[in-house]
Amino acid sequence: MLYNPEESVKISIDDLSVGMFVTGIENNKRVNLSNAGRVSSQAGIERLVSNDIKYVYVDQNLSMKGCVIKPLSEDEGVEPAPATEQTEITKRKPRRYSRASQQKQAKKLIKEAKTLAQRLLNVTFNSQPLDVEEIDQWADELIEVALVDSDALHCVSALRSKDSYLLEHSVNVACLLVTFGKHLKMDSETLKSLAIGGIIHDVGKVKVDDEVLHKPGRLTPEEFEHMKLHQVYAQEIIHGVRGLSPVSRDVCLMHHEKLDGTGYPNGLTEDQLPTVGRMSSIVDIYDALTADRCYKAGMSSAEAFKILLSLTPNHLDRELVYKFINCIGMYPIGSLVELSDGRVGIVWTSNQSDPLKPVIKCFYSNKYQRYTEVTYLDLKGSSHKIVKAVSPKSLKVDSAPFYDE
Repeated sequence: MLYNPEESVKISIDDLSVGMFVTGIENNKRVNLSNAGRVSSQAGIERLVSNDIKYVYVDQNLSMKGCVIKPLSEDEGVEPAPATEQTEITKRKPRRYSRASQQKQAKKLIKEAKTLAQRLLNVTFNSQPLDVEEIDQWADELIEVALVDSDALHCVSALRSKDSYLLEHSVNVACLLVTFGKHLKMDSETLKSLAIGGIIHDVGKVKVDDEVLHKPGRLTPEEFEHMKLHQVYAQEIIHGVRGLSPVSRDVCLMHHEKLDGTGYPNGLTEDQLPTVGRMSSIVDIYDALTADRCYKAGMSSAEAFKILLSLTPNHLDRELVYKFINCIGMYPIGSLVELSDGRVGIVWTSNQSDPLKPVIKCFYSNKYQRYTEVTYLDLKGSSHKIVKAVSPKSLKVDSAPFYDE
């Protein structure tokens, strides 16, 4: 679905209604026109309101028939500039804490996703048919959260659990695919299909022997051939799934295919692999590399990016890998970094104008080997800089509690 931002009109959030096609949102005089989609529920509008969104941009042509759009006059929606530096600081503080409600919603969504994924796996294991309607509403909510503040989503999904890898991996792949799709300016229906495809992409593994699936080490050639059968099982499982879009099917069935035709289950070649199939391969590998497993610790994003690039151009699409790295950022939201003064913190908020200078939530000092006062440091206005990414395995303390607001 294509839209032209120049044809959009600015309206008050109070006049936004279900069915309108939103091409941008305005928060603290910053306009984001990169995320477009139709408002699918009143809950989505309430979420925008709760995040202090006062104005949105809508496209009349792409909105549903019957939507009454009331453009603001030239005098409306104009706020006076801050009078003093103190005023600016006062206005900026709530922005940091206003994300608490968004992060709470992100936690709720991810918890629901894990429950949903477990139920889908159980249904499949018992040879019962899948019904996409169960995850339809969840996918809609995921898109709405990502539309407002994907930073909150990534901070929550950055937390890992070794004991439920299959569920964690499915949820993370869904979230990453939505983020990647947004970056590529895909429409909301495609984003929804990416989310659904991500949740079910490893459904065939319920048919793999547990000893092979959970083996703490390298698989033998025979075991690897058995593991590869999970994609054959997936083909059989989703064949009768009602309401599954072609995009969701491609995500599920193509994430182990390679451009040179050496992938599985069908050995598809470059000219047979659509964009979403190529995207799913990149995202699946990235999340697997950065995840903690019972037999290995997850690597940093920087290390994972190097491996992704080494797999181009034979296995992965080089252009898409670069776009994925640009989308996630060298220091992804939720990742750990060390600063030039020895402090360690979580990448909390991105700076769109300067991706290498995000906001860091500092909580520990590697230099002094102790916790520090929790502070939010905006590197854009600081003399400090990031010196390296930190893998969770190398940190001597548990960072999990600091992912909460």
